Amino acid sequence: MGLAPTPVATREFPARAGLEAARSARGPERPKWGATILFLAPAGVLLLVFLIYPAIYTVLLSFNRGRNGTFGEWVGFDNYARLFADQDFLNLSTFPPSGALWNNVLWLVLYVSIVIFFGLILAVVAARVRYEAVLKAIVFIPMAIAATALAVIWKFVYSPDANIGLLNAIIGGLGLAPISWLGDQGIVNFALIAVGIWGSVGFATVILSAAVKSIPAEVIESARVEGANERQIFFRMILPMVSLPISVLAVTLVVNVIKLFDLIFVMTGGGPGTSSQVIAFTMFQQAIASGQYGYGSAVAVIMLVLLTPIMIFNVRRFRAGSVT
Repeated sequence: MGLAPTPVATREFPARAGLEAARSARGPERPKWGATILFLAPAGVLLLVFLIYPAIYTVLLSFNRGRNGTFGEWVGFDNYARLFADQDFLNLSTFPPSGALWNNVLWLVLYVSIVIFFGLILAVVAARVRYEAVLKAIVFIPMAIAATALAVIWKFVYSPDANIGLLNAIIGGLGLAPISWLGDQGIVNFALIAVGIWGSVGFATVILSAAVKSIPAEVIESARVEGANERQIFFRMILPMVSLPISVLAVTLVVNVIKLFDLIFVMTGGGPGTSSQVIAFTMFQQAIASGQYGYGSAVAVIMLVLLTPIMIFNVRRFRAGSVT
């Protein structure tokens, strides 16, 4: 006769049983507040000095005249009323609208959508070719260039002088007249957005490539066996499965747009006139260049208000699921 099997409930691992006995004998562990405060103090000080204090100071200064960065005359909401009445900030009396805020909207719509589109297409293509590493390296090169250097390079590319500007030299070779890309109010913003797209597609490609490659190959192959074509696989499988990384990437690009400054400053200085100004450039111009820190702080608070819901959305997405 064989031995009767030992019931599962009576089996115990000695090491685990000993650990549980030690824990029960020791009682509940008390939090070590001293060590916790010691480790969190440096980060807390940095947050307080470089984040919380400047934010509170800026909000208070936005309700003040704030000449040369000092508190003087309290003006309430006058800076905000003046800001939204300024046609250089937002002009809705024309079609299409104009102003710094509208230019940021153009960047949000065109820059974010086109960067994600090209990034996803290149990521999918790169995963199916042998020279994937070479392709990624080529498209990622602009990310290795500082934004200021990138602006200087493209300023030469856009130069209306065909002897200097690469783009107008190409157009001239086709028998067309040179175009003042950065001097025409109707096309300057689109020319700048094209530069931003060129500089960010590589970043989007690398991020989305990791997401695409994380999709199990068995899932794609089973869809092909079932008769799905490449278009159906892309729109019904790949796109939904990388939706979370796409949303995180979109939030990153939106933040970059709202704080966009260096590209505008170097290439156009907000011109011609004020046609290419954005919110961050307006803040710099009013606060640093003109010394109207109260008015400039109001612009900064508007930027903070625009960024807050984006950050909340991003945090909720992170909590909802893991990012591939």
